[in-house]
Amino acid sequence: MSRVTVYQSDFSSGVLDPLLLGRIDLDQYKKGLEEAKNVIVLPQGGFERRPGTRFMLDLTSHLGSGITATQGIRLIPFEFSTSQSFMLAFVKNSTSSSNNVRMFVFASKVQITGINGGSDPYLEVSMGDIDLSKVNFTQSADTLILVHEDMSPISIVRGASNSSWTAATIALTIPKHAFTLGKAQISGNVTPSATSGSITLTSAGSSFTSAHVDQFFTRDDGFGRVRIVEFVSSSEVIGVVEVPFLNTTAIADTAHHIENGYEDAFSTSRGFPRSATFHEGRLFFGGTKSLPNTLFGSRVNDFFNFKQSQALDDDALKATLSSDRVNAITGLFAARDLQIFTTGGEFFVQQTDITPITPTNLTVKSATKNGSKEGIRPVQTSDATLFIDRNGGGLREFLYNDAQLNYNANNVSFLSSHLIKTPLKMSMRQSTDTDEGDLLLIANGTDGSMACFSILRPLNVVAASEFVTDGSFIDVSVDVTDIYTVVTRTINSATKHYVELFDAQRTTDCNLQFFSGSSSPDGSLPGSTSVSGLSHLEAKTVKILRDGFVLLDKTVSSGSVTTDVTPSEYVEVGLDYTVEVKTLPSEPNLSTGPVQSRKRRIMEVTPILKTTQNVSVNGFDVHFRTLSDTLGSTITAFTGRKRIGPLLGFSETAQITFSQSQPLFMTVLSVEYKLSTAAN
Repeated sequence: MSRVTVYQSDFSSGVLDPLLLGRIDLDQYKKGLEEAKNVIVLPQGGFERRPGTRFMLDLTSHLGSGITATQGIRLIPFEFSTSQSFMLAFVKNSTSSSNNVRMFVFASKVQITGINGGSDPYLEVSMGDIDLSKVNFTQSADTLILVHEDMSPISIVRGASNSSWTAATIALTIPKHAFTLGKAQISGNVTPSATSGSITLTSAGSSFTSAHVDQFFTRDDGFGRVRIVEFVSSSEVIGVVEVPFLNTTAIADTAHHIENGYEDAFSTSRGFPRSATFHEGRLFFGGTKSLPNTLFGSRVNDFFNFKQSQALDDDALKATLSSDRVNAITGLFAARDLQIFTTGGEFFVQQTDITPITPTNLTVKSATKNGSKEGIRPVQTSDATLFIDRNGGGLREFLYNDAQLNYNANNVSFLSSHLIKTPLKMSMRQSTDTDEGDLLLIANGTDGSMACFSILRPLNVVAASEFVTDGSFIDVSVDVTDIYTVVTRTINSATKHYVELFDAQRTTDCNLQFFSGSSSPDGSLPGSTSVSGLSHLEAKTVKILRDGFVLLDKTVSSGSVTTDVTPSEYVEVGLDYTVEVKTLPSEPNLSTGPVQSRKRRIMEVTPILKTTQNVSVNGFDVHFRTLSDTLGSTITAFTGRKRIGPLLGFSETAQITFSQSQPLFMTVLSVEYKLSTAAN
């Protein structure tokens, strides 16, 4: 029998895929976990209990009959300025085309009511019978732009105050496209007034009609092509030269014709833009229903004008992605280059120097061929763009390689891809100081869980964990630092759809707190043992924290619960959630070789804790009270080492399980344990 002391100082690999349980040779194995439920892995190596969620708003009554929550509810962030930002919740109220979507506004963790001075807490928006989960968006200054292939682009504008909002269909100057190109010979000689620029075409006969506006006059020899912009008379039109003429002499009637079939590229019959972003002073649209692989760029600083004219540097532009695969554009992202994500691969607009993109130098280059999932916008870390691959099974980073002068799309979720299960939405909370990393959250459709990746790329940290709750996470979005989510829960035998907010100061889900100076939906400090205003948790068994004490579980009845005594500071009432962290099977790697085939026993465990009030190790509660504590006082957060043992019993894996018996704060930095292995 061998005895050894093992020290795991780092959990920064997070949860590892079960397929890696035998890879004790990997460095990530030594830093990994078998399970990490409802915790966040810290980039420094430890892990902590995830924040609880604060109840914000019940959307159930606003969701139209027969409309699913995943298609009818959408969270979209809106950053108005460096000091003001908002979370907008869109709810599809009906399938009609007029005022059928309600937009709710949240700012600084509070819902804004009395929108535009009215009695309703929402703005009505006309978006038509569309799937909100496929709405894409981009923003510039005070304007948010929403796009969908079945909806003319819409602008959302914040007015003079947080309660002043308008929504309108954007008046676009729409480009033309030859969907059904045909040619009609023109009778009579035609004379151009100039060889370039804006010209007048004069025909010897009755050659022109008003239907020729936005069509093209062309010479068969290729010298002379004009986009007709104005009809003057049957013998005269005004146009803009796209291919210069050789001279201004009359052109014989056997050498010219009108190209017919040019239509608006954006229309109800042809579809509207599917994705959007701002880049280098232009608004870019990516793909429509009829032109799924076409990129459109507006004129410089004229964001809603997409009509091409004379190919000047600031003119509108258009390009079609051509390759051996179907490349329907799913997303655009403005980074060092304009990045284009499609169902068939990843592209970028190549710029070899500091020269901006123009109609004459526009070059779209293929980078990788993974494809990205429709409906999930790419997000950015400090140096890469993250996207979900086409099949929804992996998280990839689109990262520029200076040596190759091209982009790579590495699979960054390879060690933990099993946590990504039919992803619905993805959002990134970027770090706000040097003590934390970026936090990537992915709402899963398969089981309603949420995959959480703690990312610190300079140290190659991509640590996965999993959030679960009493219900299903169906959407997640970040307002600068505040993480909002939409959760579907069963309350009193009915399905409810709630907007909730992750709050680092709370330890239960769907909770409300009651204290002096609170803001709705939180309540005032009760003056008795009765706590009301909990109808959103009717008939649910809840956890109650009163002035730092965890009380016995209660069931909400008529929207109320009772406490043991009248609270003096605060009461928090919410749903419990299970916290469980399980280490990988221990492998001390003795000089005699691996011990995977031997039974093992963990005799003693010593975790290093930080600001922890409750933790259990292999089912044994760690006690933090001492003889010097005042009777009836709250549990003081503990920082330091706690020894648990002796522990009995051999097992095949000898794993340590951290859990909690009460909804209190917990942070585990590392763990030391003494391990005994049986003889062969």
